[in-house]
Amino acid sequence: MKRKFQGILAGKKVALLAGGPGKEREVSLRSGAAVANALRSLEAQVTEIDVRGRGFQIPVGTDLAYNMIHGTFGEDGEIQGILDQLGVPYTGEGEQGSRLAFDKIATKRRFDEASVPNAKWEILVLNQRPNLPLPMVIKPPREGSSVGVHIVTKAEDVDFALKDCLERDSEVLVEEFIKGSELTVGIVGDTALPIVEIVPKVDFYSYENKYTKGNSDYFCPARIDAATTVAVQKAALEAHRSLSLEVYSRVDVLLDSQNRPFVLEVNTIPGMTETSLLPKAAAAVGIDFAALCEEIAGLSLAKRKP
Repeated sequence: MKRKFQGILAGKKVALLAGGPGKEREVSLRSGAAVANALRSLEAQVTEIDVRGRGFQIPVGTDLAYNMIHGTFGEDGEIQGILDQLGVPYTGEGEQGSRLAFDKIATKRRFDEASVPNAKWEILVLNQRPNLPLPMVIKPPREGSSVGVHIVTKAEDVDFALKDCLERDSEVLVEEFIKGSELTVGIVGDTALPIVEIVPKVDFYSYENKYTKGNSDYFCPARIDAATTVAVQKAALEAHRSLSLEVYSRVDVLLDSQNRPFVLEVNTIPGMTETSLLPKAAAAVGIDFAALCEEIAGLSLAKRKP
């Protein structure tokens, strides 16, 4: 990946937004602290803001709001709409793209329209039952970091999974279960980074396994052949483009036993601690953490030029 924006943040006033009111608050604070340190190393003037809801304040004269709020409020278009109203440039996608990518049902529809490979799926509401065969994946359509995801292998567990998801949303997304390797592909601009292979030590890449040190192993580049690598990166780019995203994302993919990729979802504010997966992928092509943060800032500012 060629860097285009070296030095773009020197002397700039940056408001680092982290925290948020959602379930990913603690992870967001960790991402925010790591990014703030990186931005200061790039000579940006950084103000860290712990966002707890709509009442946050952006310092006068801010050149860029660096959004590190994962999940609800930060990744779902809410904070993007507020920043648009304030006229403050910010990192990542705009309100529309953020809302679209955060909504797994809307995302699945776009995937199907664009022929992005993904698992068979259906939508359920209260008192409806799945038509897909077991095993299946039952998840709330508007949560991040695998919050509320259930892999259901027994008929007697379906009701609990549906009830749990319906407590989080009025709809439930049910997907065909794809057994295979868990992969993720970072996209920066229109470039797919090396693939990261995720190997949870127990079960799948759940919220606990994502954020508990030692619960998963990672391989970058992934342990797959060249042809499969190309196919997975192609599917990830198609997913990114199908949602009209322009800045950056991390695309989660399952690779089945026949080396066929199935895109799960697209994350528009992925984790950005120094051990997170997007930075791992960037490091594999010689882009260090600070340089990655700088590139995201540059792409975001270029997108929002008057």
